[in-house]
Amino acid sequence: MRCYHSMMIRYKTAQDWLSRQLNDPYVKKSRYHNYRARSAFKLLEMDEKYNLLRPGMTVIDCGAAPGSWTQVLVPKVNADRRCEDHPVGKVISIDVVPFEPVPHANCYGEVDFLDDDSVKRVLEDLGAGWSLSCDLVVSDMAPNASGVAAIDHEKITVLSYAALVFALKTLKPGGGFICKLWHGSRTPELKADLKTHFNHVHIVKPDASRGDSAEIFFVAERFRGVK
Repeated sequence: MRCYHSMMIRYKTAQDWLSRQLNDPYVKKSRYHNYRARSAFKLLEMDEKYNLLRPGMTVIDCGAAPGSWTQVLVPKVNADRRCEDHPVGKVISIDVVPFEPVPHANCYGEVDFLDDDSVKRVLEDLGAGWSLSCDLVVSDMAPNASGVAAIDHEKITVLSYAALVFALKTLKPGGGFICKLWHGSRTPELKADLKTHFNHVHIVKPDASRGDSAEIFFVAERFRGVK
């Protein structure tokens, strides 16, 4: 009887998820625009609000799988050379899991952002002068959720700080940084640390982010460098 009850709970959860997907306007829009995930619209919204992306930029996309943010980045920075009269940018996309490469981006699967040797592969792609060579670092990294809010918040905070440390090593003065966080007790700490290195720090809840999610994004502008 207990097994049957557990099975019914899982069935209802799956049905609820399917119903939400079918009725989600951003899922429908992502299919229409051929984006791999609805999360593309979160980045598009942040770019529209803060004018973050321009042709010729070098951008590193952390936690890129399945590739929807990379799909946004490639034409925005002209990495696909679509606009002949604009500077050509570069997009480097990494994730700990394998994912299908996005055309005109340098994609790396199975790169553990918490492992220095893995990250070296990305730095080598930037070339010998990788230090202070990036215009923007974006991170949509998130751990597998346990369902315990405090534990999940701590795990994603660790990833956000890992992305920030990487950004501090690679960003040009004036560069930008975006990272995802699940709101919790360490949110003010991360905001304060970002303010140490960036002139402007915003907390954003994009319309494309589900209302019942604790998900927020930090948008940090005008990198001042590390002193």
